[in-house]
Amino acid sequence: MTSVTQPPTDQADDERGAAADDPYDRDLLPSPRGASRALLRELAGPHRARVWFAAVVLVIQQAAVQAGPLIVAMAIDRAIPALGRHDSGPLFAVAGGYVGAAIVAGVLQRTFIRVAGIVSQDVLLELRGRIFRHAQALGLDFHERYTSGRIIARATSDVEAIRELLTEGLQELLNVGLSVLFIAGVLVYLDWGLGLFALATAIPLVVSVQRFRRRSKRAYTARSAAMAAVIVRFTETMNGIRPVQAFRRESANDEAFNALNRVHRRANGDAILEMGRFTVSSWLIANTSVTLVVLWGAYRVASGSLELGVLAAFVLYLRRLYAPIDPLGMFLNSWQSAAASLDKIAGLLAQSPSVPEPSAPRALPQREAGRPGRAVAFEGVRFAYRTGGEVLPRFDLTLPAGQTIAVVGATGAGKSTLAKLLARFYDPTGGRVTLDGVDLRELAGPELRRGVVMVTQESFLFSGTVAENIALGNPDATPDEIEGAAKAIGAHDFIAALPDGYDTDVRKRGGRISAGQRQLVAFARALLADPGVLILDEATSSLDVPGERAVQRAMRTVLRGRTAVIIAHRLSTVEIADRVLVMESGRIVEDGSPAELIGGDGRFAGLHQAWEDSLV
Repeated sequence: MTSVTQPPTDQADDERGAAADDPYDRDLLPSPRGASRALLRELAGPHRARVWFAAVVLVIQQAAVQAGPLIVAMAIDRAIPALGRHDSGPLFAVAGGYVGAAIVAGVLQRTFIRVAGIVSQDVLLELRGRIFRHAQALGLDFHERYTSGRIIARATSDVEAIRELLTEGLQELLNVGLSVLFIAGVLVYLDWGLGLFALATAIPLVVSVQRFRRRSKRAYTARSAAMAAVIVRFTETMNGIRPVQAFRRESANDEAFNALNRVHRRANGDAILEMGRFTVSSWLIANTSVTLVVLWGAYRVASGSLELGVLAAFVLYLRRLYAPIDPLGMFLNSWQSAAASLDKIAGLLAQSPSVPEPSAPRALPQREAGRPGRAVAFEGVRFAYRTGGEVLPRFDLTLPAGQTIAVVGATGAGKSTLAKLLARFYDPTGGRVTLDGVDLRELAGPELRRGVVMVTQESFLFSGTVAENIALGNPDATPDEIEGAAKAIGAHDFIAALPDGYDTDVRKRGGRISAGQRQLVAFARALLADPGVLILDEATSSLDVPGERAVQRAMRTVLRGRTAVIIAHRLSTVEIADRVLVMESGRIVEDGSPAELIGGDGRFAGLHQAWEDSLV
């Protein structure tokens, strides 16, 4: 049985029939080939100078670190024999060189960590900001299909995986890579025959690393997807905690969450198992290689063709060569986890906004003094959702400036789609929507939001004070203007009665005040914006009858001269409209004043009679 996680909304009425395999329902979004590498280059580009500086520092640091065994070889083959001849100078020189190399390596290591830390934190700062900005810019169609939990996973757990790689794993990779190059060169320099033999014994280890990389990539991709699913379920359940508790769905949700949690556990176990296999096989190869080199080297020392100090240096270098096996495995884990995360982030950032900003934006004509409304026209508009059938087959409508219309109809008739097209949450698939003759697609975002404001049934409030939430409609508004908007909509009395008045914190999602009060605050916010067109999409659904009447009285004054579109199921809301449109299957089937339609024998008259009977 499906668990309840979110309250139902009427805004999806026109979006029925979404395909079950919609790519937006998947954790991985399609992205161009090489998008993740391109993203990494973009992020690192501004820090190119620091990156090169850090690379030079690390090369010198590794040279100082890898000088140790060579110095030991010199001590065994040169300094100790000299000491037997009562010459302590070479021994002191070797000791000083060893201490000096250690000091240089330590100072350069600290410098590298500092520079790399600055670069990595700047990259992560930019990446988080880019995810946040891009997610806000993506269209409503994206957010209605790709859950907020997955976006949160991209900005949290996926960015965290990249952070672990940049701050911990990347240095290990560079150290291992440079040490391998230094050690290979020194081994061949000390004795080319034994050196080539030692490097040949490492070939099986290279094969083991490649095999582990391929297998762990699959394991970490599955683990990342499982973690995202856990976050999605957790986020949706907490957001819908009221219906969850109202319908006593805690046990069902617990079962669903535990199922996802078990999948995540299995994915983690698979990744750990791959790590264990790699570690065991790699150490077996390493120990076998060291044994073979020691045996051949010892034979050559006994035969006099190799110095004892050289063999000691060989053994020390081989131990250093194979010592990073465990850190290398951990790095490869971090690498695969970060690579899977980067692919998902790149897929998100590769999504294009469905309502892009115009390349050459136009400005709206200036409104005449005393005439705040703007004319609206739907010209041959056609529209279909991405995964559904055509909602508006062909739609034509003209709204003179200053007219208030109410749009009614059954669920799925296209009412909310009409409102979303006018607010440009979507662009029509055919035709155009104009505001004072200007196509909405030619208006820049700020210009459009000044011209059209929409109040939905959600009445979403952000954490902060009541005044701050009202001022979202006009951030430059004065306290007197904020209070004036609240008075005009009938919200001033209840706001003044709050503990701190307009400075009262409404808390998360406006939970400190009632649903009806949140709706009034949302109305005040829209009115303060002073739009030319005001859209009310079921905006009085959270109000009781007295509250609805109060809002209607205020709206008669506020909407005078302003163009307004009211999407309503409550027919009482229609009373303030100049004109009523009845929609069915994306078409207008009735159009007239409320009195004309009530007095007729059409669909609206039937709806109105049924509504009056329900009141009785």
